[in-house]
Amino acid sequence: MKLVTFTVGSGEPRVGAMNGDDTRVVDLAAADNQPYFATMLDLIEAGDEAVARAKDVVGSANGSNSHAIADVSLKSPILVPPQIRDFLCFEEHLLNAFAMLRKKKADAEPDPEEALARFEREGAFAPPPIWYDQPLYYKPSRFGVIGNDDDVQWPFFSEAMDYEMEFGAWLGKPGKDVTPEQATDLIFGYSIFNDISARDTQAREMPAGFGPGKGKDFETGQIIGPCIVTADAFDPYNAEMIVRINGEEVSRGHSGKMYWKFEDCIAHVSRAETVYPGEFFASGTVGGGCGLELDSYLEPNDVMELEVTGIGVLRNRIVRSS
Repeated sequence: MKLVTFTVGSGEPRVGAMNGDDTRVVDLAAADNQPYFATMLDLIEAGDEAVARAKDVVGSANGSNSHAIADVSLKSPILVPPQIRDFLCFEEHLLNAFAMLRKKKADAEPDPEEALARFEREGAFAPPPIWYDQPLYYKPSRFGVIGNDDDVQWPFFSEAMDYEMEFGAWLGKPGKDVTPEQATDLIFGYSIFNDISARDTQAREMPAGFGPGKGKDFETGQIIGPCIVTADAFDPYNAEMIVRINGEEVSRGHSGKMYWKFEDCIAHVSRAETVYPGEFFASGTVGGGCGLELDSYLEPNDVMELEVTGIGVLRNRIVRSS
């Protein structure tokens, strides 16, 4: 089942579920005024009972309690998530990014070909060994989250803006010190994630060793949506991950290439720490899934479409004010 947070016109956010062909959204609280249909976090925390009831409501919905998909705006499933953790699960992305950094560094040398060969011999810009030992992550700002069709506001301090093709798992249950096998039971569902990045700012910050700061954190910089596909209806390791910019496909990857699985990430974070319902664990960028890897960055008014088969399409435009 696909669950959404939506608005109609200037109305307040509502919790809904898509019908079988994704053409209509059923307003769950309007159809059945249960307390757990008040917000998406309420529904997630209520667990199996709420999901089962939502399925019943969709199955018996009438037109008065539903809206055509064209008539609603799809928001981030949880407007302000309790927590976001963004991992780096795809080795191909890491290798591609370091290869591009090596090339850029070599291009600045008097003899680029010689410099590139030397960097490769020396192992410069190679993945750090710790990446293969444990999942690595940073915490994006949970207050910068927007949803489908919302505009991304270009931050004034950057000249190199980028998208990142990711998806992520929402937790539905708490847990502490869980194993990867136990972590499967904690996953409620999945959404697409676009981690907008100010690459020039990020490049200046990263050598300090604290990870990304303003290179990632600015309003409208984290995009989640367009829905949550419940875990029983989606295989997270068998999905195509497709990027289109202004309608043209620029990359295509596959979720099955994740080196670290969501279960690994959840188990790692839960060591000596409780994880909670509503937390969002993002995959990191799929191989080829960002402009950094392709040496091609966003321009003002570009429209990004990130598609994960089985979830849908997350569409946004980036705009730059004068």
